[in-house]
Amino acid sequence: MTNTASSLLGVRFIGSGSAVPDRVLTNHDLAQMVDTNDEWISSRTGIRERHIADGEEDSVASLASKAGQKAIAAAGLTPQDIDLIILSTSTSDDLFGTAGRVQKLLGAERAVAFDLVAACSGFVFGLVTASQYIHTGTYKNVLLIGADVLSRWVDWQDRRTCILFGDGAGAVLLQASSQNKPENNLLGFEMRSDGKGNEFLNINYLGRSTFEPISMNGQEVYRFAVRQVPEVIEKSLHYAQLEVNDLDWLILHQANQRIIDAVVNRFGIDPAKAVSNMGKYGNTSAASIPIALDEWVQSGKIQPNHLIAIAGFGAGLSWGSAVFRWG
Repeated sequence: MTNTASSLLGVRFIGSGSAVPDRVLTNHDLAQMVDTNDEWISSRTGIRERHIADGEEDSVASLASKAGQKAIAAAGLTPQDIDLIILSTSTSDDLFGTAGRVQKLLGAERAVAFDLVAACSGFVFGLVTASQYIHTGTYKNVLLIGADVLSRWVDWQDRRTCILFGDGAGAVLLQASSQNKPENNLLGFEMRSDGKGNEFLNINYLGRSTFEPISMNGQEVYRFAVRQVPEVIEKSLHYAQLEVNDLDWLILHQANQRIIDAVVNRFGIDPAKAVSNMGKYGNTSAASIPIALDEWVQSGKIQPNHLIAIAGFGAGLSWGSAVFRWG
């Protein structure tokens, strides 16, 4: 397979869905917990509130299945039509994997299901992985879900990290194009990893079945993102034989508004093309891109045939981009 995603069978994007917990934690709420305030948080991150899991009903499996149900319905399919479920998550309910639970909750009895762990790059990596199964003709209908419950791993006394993260899930239904009309709407992609930067963002195992809370060097992650993300977007556009001005939408991982602004300035594109909803959700890791995508689809902003570039980046370090046409 090549990064132009050309192959025997093409990929279509036919449905999306998302789900977040009901509980909302605002910046003002956080100011009652740690030494911070709304202006300090919002001016530095763009985040004003986030949705936080509250009980078993907000498990990764529960949120992922709700998002998946909506994507399946939007695509006009049933759970029995799904051949493969890929769950991109770094906060699994079960260290052995959560995709099987999602399959059960969905009633997608025919589907193969597995987890994919790539932190905040998980949705992009999952999208490329899903496309390979479709290109080779192995599966026709693939449900890709990004879901994370990062609140489980936050130190709520650490104001450097507790202000950033929220919980949620987003899903996209990918389908093989008809052999009579073999269009391929995944136009290009690029994925990269650099383990030398692993120490900048992680949740390390401490022994005796315990892990430390999220540890992050925010300055290093910011420098990494503004340097590397534009490059992989340019690469995926090159493979797609497109220019940045051809895009209708740019959807970056919703980590920090300053990162989005830096990428927009680097490309010199209209800021209105850069999707941003982190003000309402915070950083939801692998869920952030599909939640934002679904919100723009549901609002009618994203229309069939719109050209979209997505880019994820985070722990690993890992980063990647994909360019596709919606529909």
